[in-house]
Amino acid sequence: MKLFYRKCGEGQPLIILHGLFGQSDNWNTLAKQFSEQGFEVYTVDQRNHGLSPHSDDWNFKIMSEDILELIKEHELKNVILLGHSMGAKTAMQFAIDHPEYLDKLVVADIAPKYYPMHHQGVLEGLQAVDFNIVKTRKEVDEVLSKYISDFGTKQFLLKNIFWVDETEMAWRFNLKVIIQQIENVGQNVEHVGDATPADVACNVRTLFIRGEHSNYILDEDVDLIHEIFPNSTLETIIGAGHWLHAEKPKEFFECVMKFIK
Repeated sequence: MKLFYRKCGEGQPLIILHGLFGQSDNWNTLAKQFSEQGFEVYTVDQRNHGLSPHSDDWNFKIMSEDILELIKEHELKNVILLGHSMGAKTAMQFAIDHPEYLDKLVVADIAPKYYPMHHQGVLEGLQAVDFNIVKTRKEVDEVLSKYISDFGTKQFLLKNIFWVDETEMAWRFNLKVIIQQIENVGQNVEHVGDATPADVACNVRTLFIRGEHSNYILDEDVDLIHEIFPNSTLETIIGAGHWLHAEKPKEFFECVMKFIK
């Protein structure tokens, strides 16, 4: 699948992958900063998100192949691949599937393990929005507020609204498929057959970054991380939660730059 992307800068290619319900322009500010440091930055809309096509097929193996298509189309080499949350799982899957294309891998606040579904409130809120009835962002906000109390989460979701025409709004993401296949987002990175993590170990130089207040990467996950990514290090951003790149952008940028430079 040909994905929508935004590109800026010149130099070593750096591809950035957003998380669930995200889109490429969530990373505009950081992308510009990376481009000013001598990188050719691609911020990508993953399938079923942003301006990329919608599809009934949605899992990490397929999303990994989408990134391969982008890399081949632009004849990219020595790529740095950075992903957050769902995007980081896509990035890890790509590193296992196609390590020969990568120079470095940056995994933001997720481990290569299974996560139980924990987006129920968000999904119920999104499903409750009937665009045949609500006609303004304020009305959508009011519906979401019945299910989602966090202001930042609501604003993040509202960024995905667009006008189909002068009278009808819609979500950018493919809500139907996301609801049907939400379990796919929680899956661990896929191994081949009965292979163990050690059998599919990826030796790409990798940086895992977690937020101090996030529970996505626990101390108990470190052994699994090192089994699959033996050439990896783990850094913690103090004062940050799961949205570490938005909550602590300066610290996140400096942490990534120290690794990729």
